Amino acid sequence: MKVVALVSGGKDSCYNMIKCIEDGHEIVALANLYPEGRDELDSFMYQTVGHEAIEYYAEAVGIPLFRRGIKGKPLNQDMEYQENEGDEVEDLLLLLKEIKDSGVDFSGISVGAIHSNYQRIRAESVCSRLGLKMLCYLWGRNQEQLLQEMIDHGLSAVLVKVAVIGLDKTHLGMNLKQVQPTLLKLKEKFGINVCGEGGEFETLTTDCCLFKKRLVIKQREVICHSNDAFAPVSYLKPLEIVLEDKQV
Repeated sequence: MKVVALVSGGKDSCYNMIKCIEDGHEIVALANLYPEGRDELDSFMYQTVGHEAIEYYAEAVGIPLFRRGIKGKPLNQDMEYQENEGDEVEDLLLLLKEIKDSGVDFSGISVGAIHSNYQRIRAESVCSRLGLKMLCYLWGRNQEQLLQEMIDHGLSAVLVKVAVIGLDKTHLGMNLKQVQPTLLKLKEKFGINVCGEGGEFETLTTDCCLFKKRLVIKQREVICHSNDAFAPVSYLKPLEIVLEDKQV
C-alpha cells in the first residue's frame, strides 16, 4: 500500500513509519501540521514543539514533504468527534486533500498514536471521509517494551519538552537511551507513561534507519514555559539545524 506518513518529528510518528516499511508498505510522502507564527501550539491533536526541524525531513528521508499551518482550534473536545469546520482536526483533512490534489497516489496514512483515543478517533474520522486506511502499529503496545524496541532499532530522538515531576530543563537534548533509566524510575515512583503518552515529554527524531542524513542541532534555546514547583514545563527551540551525511 502507498502511504502518507503524518510526522510531528516525535519518536512515535517516525517509528510507525519504520513499522509500515517492515510490513511491506511504501511511504510516498510526509505530512506535517505546524503552528503559524508561534514556537508551539497548545493542541489536543498535534505535537508542535520542535516544528522548526520538520522542513529538513524531506531531504533527510528523501521523499516529498507537505506542510500546512494549523488554522483551527480544539473546538470539539468530546470523545466522539463530529465534523466541525473550525476545528483543528479539519486542518488534517485539508492537508491530505492537498496532497491528493497534487497528484500523489496513496490509500493509507501512517499515524504514531499509542494510547490516545482522542487522537485515534479524530484520525479515523478523517480517514473515513477520505476513503483512506489508517496504519497505527504502535496502538495499545506496552510502553516499556515499545521504548526499548525504539532504542534497539537505533532510533535517535532527543527530548524537546518536559512537563512532569522528575524531569526538568537539564533533560532537554538528552536522547532516549540516556533518559530511559530516569523514565523507568519515574514510572515506578509516580506511574508516569515512559513513552510520554500522558504529556510527560515530547521528542524530536534526529536519526533512524529511514534517514539518509541525520539532523544535528547546532544551536538551541531553552524556554521556560511554566515554573510550577512540582512539574516545571520547559521546551527546546532549535535555532540552527544542519544535515550530516551518515557513514555507510
